[in-house]
Amino acid sequence: MLESAMKGAREAGAEVEMVHLYGLNYKGCMSCFLCKRKGNTANGLCGFKDELQAVLERVVDADVLVVGSPVYDSFPSAMTRAFIERLVFPAVNYNDYSKPLIRKPLRCATIYTMNCSEDLMKPLHYDILLGESAKVLSIFGHETEMLCSHETYQFNDYSKYETAVDEPTRARIRETRFPQDLQKAYDLGKRLVQQCLADMEPH
Repeated sequence: MLESAMKGAREAGAEVEMVHLYGLNYKGCMSCFLCKRKGNTANGLCGFKDELQAVLERVVDADVLVVGSPVYDSFPSAMTRAFIERLVFPAVNYNDYSKPLIRKPLRCATIYTMNCSEDLMKPLHYDILLGESAKVLSIFGHETEMLCSHETYQFNDYSKYETAVDEPTRARIRETRFPQDLQKAYDLGKRLVQQCLADMEPH
């Protein structure tokens, strides 16, 4: 899904980069409050030095951010949540919550893949649980888009795993619906870049 979003963004004229969070050694926000200390020069960037800091620096200087995660126990992965904490909390202005500490606007989107079917999103409150994780990114100046891919094909060989999932049905979804999800991700990436380019045009 992220690769399709990157393809759309690239074809719209953007330089793109994929970052795999699981390849980095970092933690979530630890309330060190370096970003809130008087006279700090962080300018809305987390001050804790670990392997995530350089990624956060590139994000706040970017024009578009697309965050992708599987859904575990009704939430984005722990690594995704930790990343969002470290990105968003330094931008919260304790002096005036209406004026976030951002270097420039950042258009954001989230992409979630899950076992859950689309018709169970609201009964399981996924629209709220996942929506809240997406909504906090709106601190960067634009409403966050959210794209979900449901009933994903989880295993290469279902016979090796304990699961009540109907593998032929999932295979059919992968063949028919997943290409549509990939197209939506492509369109998302392309649209976000086009919106950025429109923002840059003189009015």
